[in-house]
Amino acid sequence: MQTALRVNLPIRILLVEDELLIAEWVAEALSEQGFVVHAAGSAGEALRYLAAAPVDILFTDINLGDGMDGTVLARRARAMLPELPVIYASARVEGLEPQQRVPGAIFVRKPYEPEAVGRLMMSLLDAANTPLVPELASA
Repeated sequence: MQTALRVNLPIRILLVEDELLIAEWVAEALSEQGFVVHAAGSAGEALRYLAAAPVDILFTDINLGDGMDGTVLARRARAMLPELPVIYASARVEGLEPQQRVPGAIFVRKPYEPEAVGRLMMSLLDAANTPLVPELASA
């Protein structure tokens, strides 16, 4: 049996949003809730960040302007980090069919309140029982 040790560390969010003003507003609001937020303006930038830095949750817009959308980004991110929790957001898409989402992902319709998204992120981590410090999880 594996025990997940939850340590009270900041939760690291990778926010992927190509609209600069939205990204700044959401990043600031999530930071005020105690999250550590890195904002990426494109899927390519997000993948580079994922390869270089630890991330606890991927929060991505679906419609990104660089040719790769949020659904493709999430699949590539999960190839790198199979247990990474994913939250999709969009104003142009009503929702995602289950086959379009990575398993366990959540869809949030824009406009949303960042405070509600912060609560959702906490519940997503709790439900997934994702250890925030994997090296401290023991078998």
